[in-house]
Amino acid sequence: MAVLPPLPNLQAFEAVARRKSFALAAAELHLTASAVSHQVARLESYLGIRLFERSAHGVRITTAGEAYLARIQGAISAITAASMDVRQGVNNTLYIHSAPSIASLWLMARLNDFARSYPEITFNLSAAHSQSNFELGEVDIDIRYGIPNWPGLVVEPLFEECIVPLASPAFIREYRLRKPADLLGVKLIRSNVSVVQWADWFGEFADVRAPEQFAVRFDRAQMSLDAATQGLGVALESATVAARHIEEKKLKPIFGLERAIKVKAHFAVYPAHHARRPAVAAFLEWLREQADGQG
Repeated sequence: MAVLPPLPNLQAFEAVARRKSFALAAAELHLTASAVSHQVARLESYLGIRLFERSAHGVRITTAGEAYLARIQGAISAITAASMDVRQGVNNTLYIHSAPSIASLWLMARLNDFARSYPEITFNLSAAHSQSNFELGEVDIDIRYGIPNWPGLVVEPLFEECIVPLASPAFIREYRLRKPADLLGVKLIRSNVSVVQWADWFGEFADVRAPEQFAVRFDRAQMSLDAATQGLGVALESATVAARHIEEKKLKPIFGLERAIKVKAHFAVYPAHHARRPAVAAFLEWLREQADGQG
């Protein structure tokens, strides 16, 4: 059996990396700064690498330290959460991870329904672009965005989405946007992580090529949508994810839903054996019902 580093060493390392200070990490862990420093030194000795660069100006994590932190941070969080549940007598907790924009713009608006339908289940929701590691026991279900290529896992598409140009009604009126070619005269907002890009949309619906330079770019759909509501340009996003913006008339599909690229890009992903847990099975059934409502 592989020998694991002592957990206090790992906790000290994670706290220093997160707080960027031995003193602040020590206060959080209720230790002295010297004790934290010794814990980190023991871990460095165990690993045979330097995790931090120490100087009179403070502490800076090394490249090797950053790589190591990325691998262990989720595991530490999982151990902490599980331990808290046991101490508090909670034995039916569901751990969900999600891509950020679908979590904030679609899932959050529906979670109260799940909580009322299943009051015996507590849930913990985290959101990030990075995918959870099921082998480390980080989560029960991961709602992922992208092109599915996750072997060994159950992958369920949630719904089909219409990807359309969206802008505020005032922006559409000001720039008299009536046909696809009109978009070349305004700022277009690029979503860096989107599976559908402007070149795809122009190639499908316009006789002109998409621009190659974008004045405004974001790595989250929510920021692209918020930028469009502020009149910073036209966003190319999912009408499903943008439903609240559209309902509140902050944004409008410029050409309706007729000129839409349809994709399935959000997926519920989980190991097959996870579905045997009643809490996971209940959430998956509820999630399917919510997704079916988008049809």
